[in-house]
Amino acid sequence: MDEFVESGRVVDAILALIGVQFAGLAWLHRRHGLGPSPRDLWPTLAAGAALLFSLRAALVDAHWTSVAAWLTVALVAHLVDIHRRWPRN
Repeated sequence: MDEFVESGRVVDAILALIGVQFAGLAWLHRRHGLGPSPRDLWPTLAAGAALLFSLRAALVDAHWTSVAAWLTVALVAHLVDIHRRWPRN
């Protein structure tokens, strides 16, 4: 289990689950009109995925700039998400 976590494969597995989640939610929305649209969902999932990529970079001892870059991507995706949700009056 240590190798699974330390190698970053645990993050790969979680990212795969996020991909399956996105595909399932997109299918439900397209097929039955249920749940948020993929257009509304992608910034939230992108922010989470970028945080997971930063975790993976840290787990595999990548250079600090790689961790910082992924955290920056997560911040930008999060700001896009907030902007899209902000009420327009």
